[in-house]
Amino acid sequence: MTEFDYLYDELLRRILSEGTEVENRTGINTIKIPSHTLEFDLNKEFPILTTKQMFYKQAIIEILWIWQMGSNNVKELQDRKVHIWDEWMVDEDGIYRIYEPTTEKYDPNKEIIVLDPLSAPINDPNAKLSSKIDDNGNVMTAKSIIEGKNIKEAKYYGLEYANTIGTAYGYIVNRYQHTKNLIETIKNNPNDRRMVKSLWQDEFLRTAVLPSCVWSTEWDVTKNKINLMVHQRSCDVPLGLPFNITQYATLLKMIAQVTDKEPGTITYSIKDAHVYVNQLKGIKKQLERLEKYNSFSKLNDNYLESLKETLLEQQKLFDKNSEEYKELDSNIRIIDMILNPTKPELILNPSIKDFFEFDNSKDLKDIKVKNYKHMGTIKFPVAQ
Repeated sequence: MTEFDYLYDELLRRILSEGTEVENRTGINTIKIPSHTLEFDLNKEFPILTTKQMFYKQAIIEILWIWQMGSNNVKELQDRKVHIWDEWMVDEDGIYRIYEPTTEKYDPNKEIIVLDPLSAPINDPNAKLSSKIDDNGNVMTAKSIIEGKNIKEAKYYGLEYANTIGTAYGYIVNRYQHTKNLIETIKNNPNDRRMVKSLWQDEFLRTAVLPSCVWSTEWDVTKNKINLMVHQRSCDVPLGLPFNITQYATLLKMIAQVTDKEPGTITYSIKDAHVYVNQLKGIKKQLERLEKYNSFSKLNDNYLESLKETLLEQQKLFDKNSEEYKELDSNIRIIDMILNPTKPELILNPSIKDFFEFDNSKDLKDIKVKNYKHMGTIKFPVAQ
């Protein structure tokens, strides 16, 4: 178990006990608390969850997509077998389609008016949008292009933004050369108190499909250690937060290596920490896993070895895709973590001295996570 697991468990329980259920743009209610702060010392631990499987390669590829590649092109992620941004990709015709959370009666002929993001003024990007007028003077309309899902809303971003998420994340990093400037400042002026990198730029909010959730980072160097503060305006705790913590810890360690510094602490500030109501079942399962770990830890090793053998025999009675098999597998993994504890470790290729030379392919040849054990996967639904 990692310290992150206990901090994460505390946050989940706080949301469930103190949270308020509210409506939001997705149509799926959330249970939220207004703010929460986490802190990690990277000299003590590489923060990665063990109560569920963390697909850390996807998380690291995404952070490189933003901070190294400076990209907003979702196709580049898909080429690397990463599909976490598929739901927010502008389609080939320049239209971004939002679909109903659940579709009971699919209507392929349903047609809706397409909205124009640029109809909102720069000083009020959240203003009500007008209809998009096409080149022939007609109101633009759109239908679903995903069989089985009804279209709910659509916006026209333009053909130049096809296959992208618009002017968000990597687009902003690239436009302002955030990464290059940060590294140069750390190397040449480490006591600078203005190392603030903001992905929230009012000028580009209208044409951002999803304005950056992790929107700001602040960096400082103290006693040759780089410390990082991360600000997140909105946090899907079951899906987004585990990715975000692990990837920013990775980014900090990479920046530290190429600037000849040591990694220090991450202070992670969340505004609107929430869970969607359709994620509650998965959250309950995750909390139960930590309880089991604590309970099993009180048992002696001989009993745990015997219990593990019993569970392995029981597994043979079930199909690998059944819930019974998966539950037994999780319990076996928990026992193994107790009997054979490991400490997850991030390993970077020490020969890399230029941040932009870290391999960002699907293989991540220069970045490895070793000794990572987990309690199995938990699937959480995505809210578009």
